[in-house]
Amino acid sequence: MRYEDIGKELFTTNRKRLVSELRPGSVAVFNSNDIMPTNADGTFGFHQNNDLFYLTGIEQEESMLVVCPEFPDKKFREILFLLEPNELIEKWHGHKLTRQEAKSISGIETVVWLSEFKTLFHHMMSIGAVTQVYLNTNEHYRADVVVQTRDARFIEWCKSAYPLHTYERVAPIMAQLRKVKQPREIELMRKACDITEKGFRRVLGFVKPGVVEYEIEAEYIHEFVRWGSKGFAYSPIIASGANAIILHYIENSRKCKAGELLLLDVGAEYANYNADLTRTIPVSGRFSKRQKEVYNAVLRIHREATEMLRPGVVYFDFQKEIEKLMEKELMKLKLIDKTDIKNQKPENPALRKYFYHGTSHMLGLDVHDVGNMHDKVNVGSVWTIEPGIYVKEEGFGIRLENNVVIGKDKNADLMRTIPIEAGEIEELMNS
Repeated sequence: MRYEDIGKELFTTNRKRLVSELRPGSVAVFNSNDIMPTNADGTFGFHQNNDLFYLTGIEQEESMLVVCPEFPDKKFREILFLLEPNELIEKWHGHKLTRQEAKSISGIETVVWLSEFKTLFHHMMSIGAVTQVYLNTNEHYRADVVVQTRDARFIEWCKSAYPLHTYERVAPIMAQLRKVKQPREIELMRKACDITEKGFRRVLGFVKPGVVEYEIEAEYIHEFVRWGSKGFAYSPIIASGANAIILHYIENSRKCKAGELLLLDVGAEYANYNADLTRTIPVSGRFSKRQKEVYNAVLRIHREATEMLRPGVVYFDFQKEIEKLMEKELMKLKLIDKTDIKNQKPENPALRKYFYHGTSHMLGLDVHDVGNMHDKVNVGSVWTIEPGIYVKEEGFGIRLENNVVIGKDKNADLMRTIPIEAGEIEELMNS
């Protein structure tokens, strides 16, 4: 494990919060993700199901959690099922968790080998106290799941084996729990932001005309890994010149040219929690007058948005207010005028030519974290603030993004020490 000991208290608390949301007579089941194949005998790197990690801290494949709060024998009210270690597995794939190690990580007293799952689960499902089963699926509003997951296979098996039980969705409960971060989670996210800052400061001293986007990517990954991150929180966007107009540009193959801007949307993960930073810097170390004009317009909106996203606000109402600010800034920049606004259609306002994405999303174990975007913003949730202006005809785009904890009295910017002023960026690039 590359990261510090998180402590079992976080996971114990998370399970207690889950149990408080379950109906009487329930059992809830959580599966690990699969190890996904590439070609031949190749596989992608394993990433744990974030709900299972949130409840247990376990990162091992072929793991399961069963929670049955009203089971008569208290020791079986929480059961963690693990793949049983053996000599062959350890020779080929390395160490697998012992029961004691899993207890220490998760705080779960009853750790059982996976081979015993069906026997114990059948016992639970056969007693009269258990009438409903909570099963998990990926219900993120932007998800497009085209492969059958371990959860999906389990749902099919469970409904076939126990057709007369009542089945419930646990995903909405998990989304509600996960959107409000516990203090320990905030600490881990702050660490991910600190590592991201180290990478960004390294890159400020490296970028110059002639470097290739993927060389910059290499500088980031070096810094991230040396500070205990597994790497990028998401595919890095390193977009020079007109590439910055493409929101999810990930090819990172173009040579940076003098006078251009470079958009860097790159964040580190730490202990499975994610940072999401965007900065836009001048390849030659100095912004032109026009570039700085647009940059400062984005920065003004960024700062106002950080103050506006507060508890009780509905995100989509907030977005409308940001678009009003954006419209004024675009007019000052002479990118749109009163005629454009007069002739615009409600479904396609004039500002969309230059600002065509949302200002914020929730952040946590997932980069686009779970939670209902139509709910009111909660104290303790973490959001990105990322306005941008993209000027295709002038060959550049500018986006600025920080990660903010929504506070009761004021918001806390987890990236407040990362350079964002145009002058500070120029000074660091030329020092």
